[in-house]
Amino acid sequence: MAVPKRKTSPMKRNQRRSHHALKVVGVAECKNCGELKRPHHVCPHCSHYDGREVVKGSSVR
Repeated sequence: MAVPKRKTSPMKRNQRRSHHALKVVGVAECKNCGELKRPHHVCPHCSHYDGREVVKGSSVR
């Protein structure tokens, strides 16, 4: 069975964890209503995508 020979130092542990941070989600402004939305997604407020109404109704939710 594989067992670590030495205790992992705090520096090595923290270097390994440096990639675990959460990334900032990009946002874009909807061209129809001006609300913030995720890029390349249907606007949850007005149901528009690429300048046209994709989902009938007032909301995608």
